[in-house]
Order: sequence, then C-alpha cells, then structure tokens
Amino acid sequence: MGGGMEVHKNRWIEEWNAGRENLEFNFRWTRRSLAVVGLFGLAVPILVYKGIVREFHMQDEDAGRPYRKFL
Repeated sequence: MGGGMEVHKNRWIEEWNAGRENLEFNFRWTRRSLAVVGLFGLAVPILVYKGIVREFHMQDEDAGRPYRKFL
C-alpha cells in the first residue's frame, strides 16, 4: 500500500540522534553547565515565587487585609 517510499537518511540528523541517545555517557560538568543549572534550576523558580507572593501582598494591601504567610 505504501510501497516505493524508501527513507533517505540525513547524516547530520543521524549524528544528532546518536548524541541524544548517548547524552548521559558523554555529558561533562563544566562552568557553563553549572551556570545553566543554577540559573534555570534555582534563580528562575525563586524569582517566579517572589513575584507571585508580591502580587498576593499587593492584593491584600488593596483589600485592606493583613498579609498572608507563604512557606
């Protein structure tokens, strides 16, 4: 039914896929990778949390309520 549809392999895509499959064997901790983990694993979540708490405090202030405690 779907005959005559051979796949033409692309060398660069095959290399990229092989790299993805073996990432845990080829990964090395460097200054850059530590910085990326620190930024997106710690700094961004903390900043998002602080922004959300600040927004809640602003709503409480506008409504004349005392601030709520989080964590």
